[in-house]
Amino acid sequence: MSRYDRTSRAGSDRTNLYDEITNKIIAELEAGRVPWVQPWGRSGAKVPLGLPRNASTGRSYSGINILLLWGAVVQHGFPGQGWLTFRQALSFGGNVRKGERGTTVVYADRFVPEDEKKRARETGEEAQAIPFLKRFTVFNTAQCEGLPDDIAVTIPPPPPGVIEPMVEALIKATGIDFRIGGDKAFYVPAHDYVVVPPPQAYYEPINWHRTALHEIGHASGHHSRLNRDLSGSFGSKKYAFEEMIAEQISAFCCASVGIVPTVRHADYIGSWLDVMREDSRAIVRAASQASRAADWILSFLPDADGSAAEAGTIDRRAA
Repeated sequence: MSRYDRTSRAGSDRTNLYDEITNKIIAELEAGRVPWVQPWGRSGAKVPLGLPRNASTGRSYSGINILLLWGAVVQHGFPGQGWLTFRQALSFGGNVRKGERGTTVVYADRFVPEDEKKRARETGEEAQAIPFLKRFTVFNTAQCEGLPDDIAVTIPPPPPGVIEPMVEALIKATGIDFRIGGDKAFYVPAHDYVVVPPPQAYYEPINWHRTALHEIGHASGHHSRLNRDLSGSFGSKKYAFEEMIAEQISAFCCASVGIVPTVRHADYIGSWLDVMREDSRAIVRAASQASRAADWILSFLPDADGSAAEAGTIDRRAA
């Protein structure tokens, strides 16, 4: 097989993986299930709240992997959010039970093709890297046996009564101009401030916190912070893409602090589907940007001693 054939096949595999993930998310949305809130959307479902994490490294999964693993937790009713590769299970003296099927997750990276390296050497220009996805398989700790208790254990939910003060402290710690008033929630990029109606305006007070995190999510994209493209006008594909990001930011942050995520803008589902059908990489890019923004926001969570953590992006590679 020639180098061209190998490169061509690898490119096709990468494209197929984007299509595979996008089609899965589209199918969920068309069935009325929103992937970034579905783990807690079924009545009576006892699904643990929180972000999925690698039980060996302790790292939380990021981006599209959150949606893929949340979906698997719901589909199979797993009691925890811990995941291991086949080899990691063996390294703990345990093993994946016979007959168990794993869940596909992806690792995003970049590479520079040989032809591009040659072009860069000849022209003196910088070589351009190409993004790619690599798939591999993980298993929920509930699919394994013989694991140490501290690996197999499910993380308990946060104690009651600490959620709301935590979110309020988090919003303040970000330093974002956050204003309470009026009857609509919105973010104004040109002047960099957030407006959210008072909590008593919400039928369920906890929805104020979900809404606040959604708008803080928008503000994280300001050019002085994570510098996302916030120029889309209402009804445009850019606008729909940013709303898709903000919805996931809110869901990731809510899950991290113990609040059940919900969809704030269910009427946007049609526009999200349009974006994904046009660009098979859109949901992967949106989830990646949402994960990065959630990391930035959550970096301001007060530590046990009351001080805020240093802002920065957490390294959340897949395994």
